[in-house]
Order: sequence, then structure tokens, then C-alpha cells
Amino acid sequence: MDYQKLTLPQIFDEAEAIAGDARTLFGFLNLEQLNWKPATDSWSVAQCLDHLITINREYYPVFDRILSGDYRKAILHRLPFLPAMLGRLMIKALSPNTHQKLKAPVVARPSSSSIDSQIVERFVAHQREMLARMRSLENKHPAETIITSPFASVVVYSLLDTFRLLVAHERRHFAQAQRVMGTDGFPR
Repeated sequence: MDYQKLTLPQIFDEAEAIAGDARTLFGFLNLEQLNWKPATDSWSVAQCLDHLITINREYYPVFDRILSGDYRKAILHRLPFLPAMLGRLMIKALSPNTHQKLKAPVVARPSSSSIDSQIVERFVAHQREMLARMRSLENKHPAETIITSPFASVVVYSLLDTFRLLVAHERRHFAQAQRVMGTDGFPR
């Protein structure tokens, strides 16, 4: 899938599919399986889901300011080429078909190595909340609305690219979680 070309309806469909896939792929796992890690420096399935909830929520204050009309453009937002270029780079870097390992921002790292068995349902509920927030921004001109990344003040991209980035990043971590489940030693 080319995440850089997704339209709003396709993004909404993908976000909905991700919620369903979370249950299908991970809903049957028990507590031991959810928290099993192939190595001490690796993430478990539960940690992948926890990370996605945490990182996605970092965008909520920006979404809320746009909805309330309190969002103000920064100087970097006004550079015509920068948001488009950075949006493409970020989507590509965080897509599931990119295998370069990246370090998660400190604020978005999983909370612990032992996460309760309700993580899958929490992720599904979070996904539905995030989708509702994205839909509420549909009429705020997502292709033209430029935001600053909550993780780096010099990184700017469109709201539309933000939505693309969110679903691509989720698929990346779903693939990571599936690799964990396919690793030798995964509890059966």
C-alpha cells in the first residue's frame, strides 16, 4: 500500500480495518504471549500496542486546537516546499515496508514490560476514538492545514499527511508484533 497517496476516505477505511485487525491478530493472545519479548531490548506485542496508543495521543492537543480555532501557524508552516517534503519523508520512514530501525521518542516508549491483558481492547477503543477525531477534522482542509510534529519542533507536515503517517505507523508496529509472534520461543 502506498500510504503517501491515501485519500481521506481510504485513511478512514484503513483506520477502521486496523481496529478490526487488532482483535483478529492479537485478541486471542494470553497475558504471557502479549508480554513475551524475543530479547531484552525488543518490544512485546503489548508494548507495540501501548506505544501506538501513547504516540497517537500526542497529536490530540494539536487536533483539539485546530477544532477550536486556536491553532496558529508557525513560520515553518509558511514554507511551501517544506511540509510536503517532510510529510513524504516521515510517512516513508514509518511505513511497514521500511525496515530501518528507528528509536521512539522518549514520551512514546512503552510504559512497562508487563502490560495487562486488556491492552488489545484498549487499543481498539483508542483506534475508534482516534478515527472519530480524524473524521471531526475532515472539514478543516487537512491537505492545506500544516501542523508541527509533537516530537520535533522543526518538523512540519499537513494534517492529511499526519493521518497517513498515523495509519502507516500503526501497520509498521502490527508487522513488528507479528514478527514477535513468529519468533522461536514465542509461548504457544
